[in-house]
Amino acid sequence: MGTTTATTATTATPANTFTSQTLEQKRAQNAWDACANYSKDHVNFAKGLPALIMNSGLMQVMAFCQEKGAKDKTRHVGEVAAHLRAWLHQRFAPTLKGKDFHSFMESFMAEGFTSADYQAISAEAFAWLKWLRQMAAARQPGKEKDQKGV
Repeated sequence: MGTTTATTATTATPANTFTSQTLEQKRAQNAWDACANYSKDHVNFAKGLPALIMNSGLMQVMAFCQEKGAKDKTRHVGEVAAHLRAWLHQRFAPTLKGKDFHSFMESFMAEGFTSADYQAISAEAFAWLKWLRQMAAARQPGKEKDQKGV
């Protein structure tokens, strides 16, 4: 008398079947798309941005980025900050009134905006920047050549 065990086969989802992305996948996709045309300057700034935010705070760093990004020589600073603002606006649209600098900043000072809101938005900034740092470095021009040669 033998016992039989039922095995369940795992099947892959067909490519044409819609599955919703996890939040991590959405962050990764958005970061991947955002850094498509990044230069080495963009990548280097993206790598340091989490430390700036940790030391100074999100609002202060966004103000710094706005000022630096207005200059031709440091335009990459403003572009990375704009991508971050766009992602945060997408995630917190009811709370963050807009993705442009002024609307974004005014949202933080609006009546009813709480420290919990600020903490949640800052935490999301760090989570997205984790992906941006990795994706931007991976997409750096010349990396594809290095990978193909391996």
